[in-house]
Amino acid sequence: MGTVRIGNGAGFWGDSPEGPYQLMQLGRLDYLTADYLAEVALSVLTKQHQKNPKLGYAYDFIEVLERIAPLWAEQPRLRICTNAGGVNPRECARAAAEVMRANGLAGRKIALVLGDDLMPHLDQWLAGGFEFQHMETGEPLGDKRAQLVSANAYIGVESIIEALQAGADLVLAGRVTDPAMILGPAMFHHGWTPDDRDQLAGATVAGHLIECGAQVTGGISTDWLSIPDPAGIGYPIVEIEEDGSAVVTKPPGTGGRVTERTVKEQLLYEIADPRNFLTPDVIVDFTTLKVERIGPDRVRVSGAKGREPTANYKVSAAILDGCMASGELTIFGEDALKKARRAGQSVLERLERAGVLFESTRVECLSSGETIPGLGGQSAEATEVGLRVTVRDHDPSKVRRFTRELASLITCGPPGTTGYAGGRPKVRDVLAFWPTLIPKEWIKTSIEIIEV
Repeated sequence: MGTVRIGNGAGFWGDSPEGPYQLMQLGRLDYLTADYLAEVALSVLTKQHQKNPKLGYAYDFIEVLERIAPLWAEQPRLRICTNAGGVNPRECARAAAEVMRANGLAGRKIALVLGDDLMPHLDQWLAGGFEFQHMETGEPLGDKRAQLVSANAYIGVESIIEALQAGADLVLAGRVTDPAMILGPAMFHHGWTPDDRDQLAGATVAGHLIECGAQVTGGISTDWLSIPDPAGIGYPIVEIEEDGSAVVTKPPGTGGRVTERTVKEQLLYEIADPRNFLTPDVIVDFTTLKVERIGPDRVRVSGAKGREPTANYKVSAAILDGCMASGELTIFGEDALKKARRAGQSVLERLERAGVLFESTRVECLSSGETIPGLGGQSAEATEVGLRVTVRDHDPSKVRRFTRELASLITCGPPGTTGYAGGRPKVRDVLAFWPTLIPKEWIKTSIEIIEV
């Protein structure tokens, strides 16, 4: 069926809304994807959903959809695949359908991918003896069950392909793996089966390369200072061939660059064992890859080898682990570093004298060179230092007490104290990551089709 051309317009919830618009306008795509879910995002969305049943999805996507809808109306064969559904894909679909109907897209189909949310089944599994062990420490969930905020399996491509087979124009998922949003369309387009493991491996590599948006086109590259036009940086496109090889590129005339260097840097992003890149669809060996420049802003990646995936899904869970507050002030003038360090310690000591002790505290003097020990020398001659004081505790009343104390430095701290216009620090929940594994056969994914 020839090459399939897939562009990713978002690497996380908070990425620039320009990415999807740029790709729709200039990318000549078969599929547009948008990745909104980092590990903590699902927990934040869960808390929002608990407060308001109409929330719990990446509402940035609805604003993006409003902007790109006129372009989409001119490209009826283009399909969109995103995990913007978060923990509330039905409400996301309702909002998306309203936008689509209002912009001449009535008659198209939205598919919800369901089944990644484990919270409805968790107590049953725990009662049956499943310990929900932490992957790194081996600790069972145990008494922390009451603190659990969210638990979502990283599901694979099965339901994405089912949605595309059902004619979905917009596939709305929750916690699918990031590469699955690229692998699913590639499998559907080329007609691959789960046994075509080298092809699946190649498309998984392509998905890994573009899942973080502009990182592969020069964003956070080690030569970032030399990339052209960072304000207009191009968002990435992969052209995936029938054999699973892919060309990484970007829309013409956009900023940034695609080189062997930017591609290799992104290949190494968030991987552990390069011989065993684990996904629920295929295990990929990165050491067999060949990366070669074939033209300006065109890099071909080939040679991926795939093996049968594991029998488990990884689970992204989060527990409520106390609260924290962090506040910043600026100290300038002579002996700024000494003043800043003493000022931060004086706040904590004042609270200690009042009987307020914290589980953990941190005083940082930004720009002095001390915040990353061992990587650079400290400068005692700095004339401007950012003071950041952070406290954490399971007792929110202690943290609230700290937020009322830091501002006292404005009048009782050192001369040259400024930067307090933002007001008191805010108390925030601490969400601790709890990764675990769960047998695949326990998870039943499904799709639900909505006619716009």
